[in-house]
Amino acid sequence: MHDLSESTAIVTGGARGIGLSLARALAENGARVGLVDILQDVEAAATDLTRDTGKESFGIQADVRDPDAIDAAFSTVTDKLGVPDILITSAGITMWGDSIDVTPADWQTVIDINLSGTFYAAQSFGRRLLPTGRPGSAIFISSMSGRIVNVPQFQASYNASKAAVSHLGKSLAVEWARAGIRVNCLEPGYTLSDMTRQFMDANPDLARLWTSMIPSERMGEPRDLVGAALFLASQESSYITGQSIVIDGGYTAI
Repeated sequence: MHDLSESTAIVTGGARGIGLSLARALAENGARVGLVDILQDVEAAATDLTRDTGKESFGIQADVRDPDAIDAAFSTVTDKLGVPDILITSAGITMWGDSIDVTPADWQTVIDINLSGTFYAAQSFGRRLLPTGRPGSAIFISSMSGRIVNVPQFQASYNASKAAVSHLGKSLAVEWARAGIRVNCLEPGYTLSDMTRQFMDANPDLARLWTSMIPSERMGEPRDLVGAALFLASQESSYITGQSIVIDGGYTAI
């Protein structure tokens, strides 16, 4: 449906969960894929991706909070697979707690991973693609929490970071529009990622509450993001930039 056979993609947070699911979809549609993640199993994930899809993939361990490490990782992927023209930023974290008790270190961790990590990846992407004059697509994984306040849990740092990610997407979209590089965001609702499953297992009552608040009466799954991600990655969406697509089963509609 979406021919990405001439493309190279980089996915941060690509070792598992949403990132790996989207990386697999890109590879299945022809893209070469570089996975970047702080987890050690990122290399094994890339090996499995190559085996399962037949497309060349490469995994490298790096912390999105470290701009030098991320830039080096992008250089390595570029050397191995070519200049990336698709970027998906999926690395993220949340921490819960009453705001008056949140430590400066915890606040900074969430901001550094979710917001700064997204910017450093986009910066490294732009540095390599802009000089080529080729078009491209960056897709930031933001959250519905960037536009609503989740209840009953308190997560001010996460909400603020995701609102900033979505606005960062608009900012870079305008900056890079003349170069043909589009920047858009996906804003998932409650999604059964590895991170969310841990919360659900530890808080089954909360999981039931979340589900009861979703008009579609189910939580999302990583595959629910695939169609939108492939559309935004392809040139079929060549006139769409600076936009955010909410994928939440209707949660933010009520």
